Formats: sequence, structure tokens, C-alpha cells
Amino acid sequence: MKINRLYILSAWLFGCMFLSLAAKSQDSSHIYTDISTVILEKRILKEVSSFYTSSTGTISELYPTMDFKPGIQHKGPVPNEWVPKRIFLRFHISNKSDTLSSVYFCPGYYFKKVLLYRLDGNNLKALPVFRPDHPEKDGFRLVELAAGDSATLVAELAGIKTYNNTLRPRFVGKQHVSAFLAQLHGNYSQQNLLTYVFCGLLLMMILFSATNFLQGGNKEFLFYSGYAFFMGGLLFLQTAYHLHASPFGFFLEGYLDFLLQGTGIIFYMLFMKKFLDTDNKHPFLSRLYNAGIAILIGSMLLYTLLHYFTNNYVLEYLVEILTKVLLLSLILIYLVFSIRNWNEKLLRYLFWGNLFLFLFSTLSQLGILYDNQFRKLPGLLNSSIIYYEIGLFLELVFFLAGLNYKNRRNIINETKEKETLKAQNLLKEYEKEIAVYKAQQEERQRISADMHDELGAGMTAIRLMSEIARNKMKENTPIEIEKISHSADDVLNKMNAIIWSMNSGNDTLDNLVSYIRSYSLEYFDGTNVDCRLKVPDQIPDKELAGDKRRNIFLCLKETLNNTLKHAGASLVEIDIRIGDELFIRISDNGKGIDLEKLRQFGNGLKNIARRMENIGGTCQIENKNGTVTTLVLPL
Repeated sequence: MKINRLYILSAWLFGCMFLSLAAKSQDSSHIYTDISTVILEKRILKEVSSFYTSSTGTISELYPTMDFKPGIQHKGPVPNEWVPKRIFLRFHISNKSDTLSSVYFCPGYYFKKVLLYRLDGNNLKALPVFRPDHPEKDGFRLVELAAGDSATLVAELAGIKTYNNTLRPRFVGKQHVSAFLAQLHGNYSQQNLLTYVFCGLLLMMILFSATNFLQGGNKEFLFYSGYAFFMGGLLFLQTAYHLHASPFGFFLEGYLDFLLQGTGIIFYMLFMKKFLDTDNKHPFLSRLYNAGIAILIGSMLLYTLLHYFTNNYVLEYLVEILTKVLLLSLILIYLVFSIRNWNEKLLRYLFWGNLFLFLFSTLSQLGILYDNQFRKLPGLLNSSIIYYEIGLFLELVFFLAGLNYKNRRNIINETKEKETLKAQNLLKEYEKEIAVYKAQQEERQRISADMHDELGAGMTAIRLMSEIARNKMKENTPIEIEKISHSADDVLNKMNAIIWSMNSGNDTLDNLVSYIRSYSLEYFDGTNVDCRLKVPDQIPDKELAGDKRRNIFLCLKETLNNTLKHAGASLVEIDIRIGDELFIRISDNGKGIDLEKLRQFGNGLKNIARRMENIGGTCQIENKNGTVTTLVLPL
């Protein structure tokens, strides 16, 4: 009897131990989260179990076969091969308070489908879909639990097609959704601020390029403004809608960002073709950029077809990555081409810009591919978009430097072209003036020849006949015959002077001095006035236009005439000097001129002053023991 009691006691203790171990084993797989203690947020990364499937059956059909694994089955973003799959999370909640508790369940980032089911025995009951009154409401689902109650929930998730899907399941206090989102976005405040500043720079470039295009019609500025618009728009929207659980945020992250980037790069290639004039100067680059544009357009079309008409995200992601790798390869080819054409300075500016863009774009792409490793870096260095922005900024700096160089070169070339055109126009004007001058000279030659041949012969005949008549009549010669003879001589002398001045063959300084000497000596020949000339031994071989020769001669002739008629002089001295100007001084030893009583000389002196003024010279008349007249003409 005693042995039976001991046996029963041992069996009871063993049973208790077994039940205790079983309970502990069951409790370890059912960790309950008390939602009544959630204020701002509570992460349940370790409290959930997960299951992935490609099956299209209903959850009621699938649940009995689901093999949930503890925790999340991967680190970081959802692997590409699992993105199009259905993701199920199972977790347990309780409410240890004495009132109804309500929280919002947030599975993570970029899940367009979030459905909650409550396990009731072996059946799953769908919970009503309630969202917070917030622009980012699509990322939250309301969970309510009565006082003292507990439940097992299953969440069915479907992510958008992006490599940024991230499972971070958590509960958020019902009244603190806005505070939670502010805290979430605040973690990226420095990155966002830097991006907005860079977007401001791109906006300035858009306005600058658009203004230059509107003013000059240069398409390269239109293409660059398109490039800055799409790249700036991409960066601005990605920053404004980063981790944004809204329909547009999902559309941007899943599809639009690749289209914006591709379109921006197409505009950049068009800009490079126009900026470098590749069609004429660099045919290889022209073919390279044409190939790049064709690749981008084909990639965007294929990407669109895969995105909207298939569920093969792995292939869709591969198209995006291969496109970016090909674009980096195009930049690398351009860098090699620039090195081989290093003598062209404009290519060098763009070489450095593209080099930095290549390096930082590669870092940005590595940041996407190795997200977990990059997240361990400090500060802004863990953000892939920052690397891309740095590359764009440096490319922009060297583009502006290249633009400044090109503008200076264009200004120089345009100035040269304008000066050349101006010189050509001046040459044409000079040719016209020379043609007119030649025509005038020819006409002067013709007139002087006609005067010499026709009028000269006529006046010589008149003079000759008057001499014959006077000889025949001898003492009975009428005074009119004498006047005719003197008038004929006077007209003949004046005509010879006119013919001399009109003959272009006499347009030299030497000819003027010789004619003045010859005329002066001849003019005073047979008079009581002694004429003396002082001329340079050597006269420079300089051209002197006919109008200047004629006006100087007429001024000298008028001066000699006044001396002979009014001065009462017995000596006239003519001093001619030649340097930077022609200097002629006519002085006599007569009674001198009364400068206050010039009326008796009439218009003669006025004509002298006017003639010298017309040809750019000066005239000065002085009374120095006789009359001194000075004529000066700059040469």
C-alpha cells in the first residue's frame, strides 16, 4: 500500500513536470505583445513568425499548410525573388488593461496590400480595414482588443515592385501616428535638407538655361534645362515622398522614378550632342549617344511592359540594373575618348564632370546593391542618394566651367567674325571710293586734256592773231588789241594753272613746290620786284591731293598778286619748309598791311583764309616791316 502511494505520487510529480515543460514550450512559441502598453511605437520584429508563398489560393485554404518560421526570414529589404510573393506574418497580442485598447499595425515600408485576420479556432476571420486620418494612411491598419482579451493575428502583405520593400513590423499608438511619422522622417532631416538645397541649385539651372534658350534659341540650353528638370524633379519627389505610404508614393517608388531618371539622361545625351557639336566634330560620340538614347527608350518600354503586364519582378529589376550599368559604361567610354582627345579643352571640362558623376554614381549603385553594409557607415555616408547628388553637383560645376569657356571662345570667334565682316565691308567701301576716285581722276584727266587741246589752242590762236594785228598796225594799234592780247595771256595762264591742278599726275608734294617756284619767278619776271625762293634740298615723296594743291596754289597766287598791286615792295621772299606739315612763308619789304583797314583788299584775304580752312590748314597775316603771310598745311 505504501509502495502504491509512492508510485502514484511519483507519477503525479512526473506529470506535473511534463505539463510544465509543455506549457513552457508552448509559451515560447506564443509570445504575446500587450498592446495596452504601446504609446508611440513598439517593434515586434522578434515576436512575429513569417511565411512566403506564390500560391494564389485563399488564406483559409493556405493556412493549414503554412509553415511559419520564427522572425523575419531575411535581413534588410525583401529579396527580389520574394517581392512578388505573398508574405504572411503571424503574431500574438493581449490587452492586460481593464479597458478597450486600440493601436495601429504597421508592417514596414512600401506594402500596398495589408490585410489582417484573427484566428478563431482553426478559422481565420478578416478584420475590418480602418486607416488613420493621415496622408500616409495606406501603411497602417487598426487593431482593437477588449479588456483582458488576447488574440492571434495573421497579416497578409503584398509589396510594390521595388528593391526598397522592408519588413519592420510594429505597433503605433492610435493617437500618435503623426508623431511617429514625424520621428521617422526626422531621421532623414539632414539628408533631406541637403537634397532640397541641391534641388534649388537645379531650379536655378533650369531658369538660367530656359532664359538662354528663349533669348538665343540655342537648343543645348533647352536640353540641359530638360535634364535639370527631370533630375531635380526625381530628387525632389524622392525626398518629399520618402517612406511615404500613399498611392503616389507607391507609384513613384515602384515605377515613376526609373522613368524620370531615364528621361533626364536622354535630355543629357541630347545636350552633350549639341554642346559638343558631335555630328560635325565627333561622329563617334554622336553614334555613342544615339545608341545610349535608343537603349534608354527600349529599356523604359520593356520596363513598362514587365511592370504592368507581368509579375516577374526579378527580370524587371534586372532591366533597371543592366540599364544603369550600360549608362555607366557609356560614361566610361566617353572618359576614354576624352583622354584620347585631351587637346580639346571643352572635352576636358566635361571629362572631369563625367568622371566624378561616374565614380559617385557607381558608389550610389553599390549602396543599393549592398544596402546592409552601407547602413553601417556614419552620418550621410550611409545614404546612396547622397552619393548620386554629389556626382550630379560636381558634374554641374564642371559643366558651368565648360560653358563659361565655350561662351568666351564663342565671344572671341564672334568678335573675330564681326571684325572680319567689318573689314570686308570697309574694304568694299574703300574699293567703291577708289573706283569713284579713279573715275574722278579720269574725268579730271579728260577735262584737263580737253581744256588743253581745245581752249588752249583757241586762246593761243587769239593771242597770236592779236600780235599779228598789232604788228601790222604798228603805231596805229588800237588799245582794244592790246587788251585782247593781255586778256588772252591772262586767261591762258589761269587755264594752265587749272589744268595743272586737275591733272592727277601732278598730285605730289614735289610737283607743288616745283610749280610754285616756276610760277613765282615767271610772275615777277619783267617787274620791279625781285623774287627769291628758299626750298628744301630734298622733298619727301608724298602724295598731295589735287584739291589741296589747287587751294594752296591759289592762296599763294592771291598773296603774290596783293604784293605786286598794293605792297609797293621791291623784294619778295618765299620760304618753303617740309616736315610733319607744309610751311610756306611769303614776306615782302613793302609798306606793310594795315590790319585794321582790310577793306581795300576785298574778298582776297577772306578767300585765302577760307581755302586754307577747307583743306585743314591755317593762314596767318602779319605786319613785320612789310607783309608776312604764313600758310601751314598738316601732311
